[in-house]
Amino acid sequence: MAPHDRPAADRQDRLAGLLDPATTVLLTVECQQGVVGTDSALPELAKEARDSGALARVGALVEAAHAAGVQVVHAVAERRPDGRGANANARLFRAAGRLPVQQLVGTPAVELAEPVTVAPEDLVVRRLHGLSPMAGTDLDPLLRNLGCRTLVVSGVSANVAIPNTVFDAVNLGYTVVVPSDAVAGVPAAYTPMVLRHSLALVATLAATAEIAGVWSR
Repeated sequence: MAPHDRPAADRQDRLAGLLDPATTVLLTVECQQGVVGTDSALPELAKEARDSGALARVGALVEAAHAAGVQVVHAVAERRPDGRGANANARLFRAAGRLPVQQLVGTPAVELAEPVTVAPEDLVVRRLHGLSPMAGTDLDPLLRNLGCRTLVVSGVSANVAIPNTVFDAVNLGYTVVVPSDAVAGVPAAYTPMVLRHSLALVATLAATAEIAGVWSR
């Protein structure tokens, strides 16, 4: 191996060590119809997730995980029609309650959006409150029962839910990998800034192709 090839090989070896299918879980965050689908409550975010290719790459990661035997968990945000249990302590929550599309329990808005697929062995964690799928939900104990050591966090949004999830997971002792091209936020220029200046400090950033490549070995 030529000397200039060694850093790339070292990175691949490190990723392979982090992404062992037996101890890795792929998490998709809010990749649901009412958020990133064609009838989204947040059309600007939905457009960015699709136009950037981020949603397609989430779908590709899910397929790669299924093929490699990596556990997939889908985190979905929803609310009851009467709003019971939902937060109202931030402008984001109050604005969400006025949107024309509501993430209501049992409606198409809270089902996974194409091209993200749900296999019979996947787990779906639904929450009625908060900003993160990790805080105050079943996600942490489920991950521990699954033997998870590395959590791959994908989806939306880079503005709120993705950073919340990454920080929560790191605080709970998980190693986190973020597929940098399989997350989206608005405006488009904001996502690489969050990745570089915040998430890179606490998580390993990798391209979807790198992660899928490790799982296809």
